[in-house]
Amino acid sequence: MKKLKQRWNIHSNLQLFIILLVFTINGSLSVALAKPFMQSVGLSLNTVHPVLFWSLRIGIMFILYQILLVIIGTIFGQHTFFWNMEKKMLSRLGFKRFFND
Repeated sequence: MKKLKQRWNIHSNLQLFIILLVFTINGSLSVALAKPFMQSVGLSLNTVHPVLFWSLRIGIMFILYQILLVIIGTIFGQHTFFWNMEKKMLSRLGFKRFFND
């Protein structure tokens, strides 16, 4: 745990617990919300090819995860940590030009 706290530049066990809790909630919520979203736009295994269906669902889960990470992190009082993590993650995906840091 010490290495993780050093890597993330956090100082208390409570903050580490909150961050891990946000990751847990966020992952579960993004998976749970992907299904109703797919159904609302009329996509199901019966209407599209399974490869296309799962590719779209995984893509939607990824997008939901990115958005919800900052929102849920903010609700738990860790906006700065998760916003910095989000910027790092998106810059690695080629979106660095959108951030002026």
